[in-house]
Amino acid sequence: MEAFVEAGAQVVIADLDLEHARAAADALRDRGAAEAVRCDVQDGDEVGAAVATAVAVFGSLDVMVNNAGIARDATMRRMTESQFDQVISVHLKGCWNGLRHAAAVMREQRSGSIINLSSISGKVGFVGQTNYSAAKAGIVGMTKAAAKELAHLGVRVNAVQPGLIRTAMTEAMPQHIWDTKLAEIPLQRAGEPSEVASVNLFLASDMSSYLTGTVTEVTGGRYM
Repeated sequence: MEAFVEAGAQVVIADLDLEHARAAADALRDRGAAEAVRCDVQDGDEVGAAVATAVAVFGSLDVMVNNAGIARDATMRRMTESQFDQVISVHLKGCWNGLRHAAAVMREQRSGSIINLSSISGKVGFVGQTNYSAAKAGIVGMTKAAAKELAHLGVRVNAVQPGLIRTAMTEAMPQHIWDTKLAEIPLQRAGEPSEVASVNLFLASDMSSYLTGTVTEVTGGRYM
């Protein structure tokens, strides 16, 4: 969000936790326009309302970033059906909801960029993530299908696959797991959130005007 605002974008932050979204929007307002809305991406009506807010407040919807996600890691033997369904619903259905509602506006504008956050887990699969890996692989297929549907309307759809990125969630991992993952990275370091944001910004901008249906790995060379 910060990268987009600093580049001059007006943003709508949609989050299940409205207070969290409002706090994030308030922190950005001194640098640009930001609005906050409550949104459960599993609910198509709520996603549609978030998109409508962007159009009503800012006049158009030029970029949509679908990045909602949760983790419910467990081996198949221990994973419950509910844990599987939750991850598929938030990641895959949530992304589809964002895609279809953004596309409905952008097709009328005959312009727009939609960016879907996948994961390197969707490329290689990880133990304990049959739900997460399936959802993230599904986002890649969805991205390519949607890109083909919307290209003739001037709407671009691309995916980003981050690898090991330094966040509060990843830094909470046991040290031995962190070290194992780090050893797989040719650049020999974890990525920073800003390095994912800059790729999203590139895909949102006219600098990537001839890119659609692509999957960009932000992994430091891991699993290339």
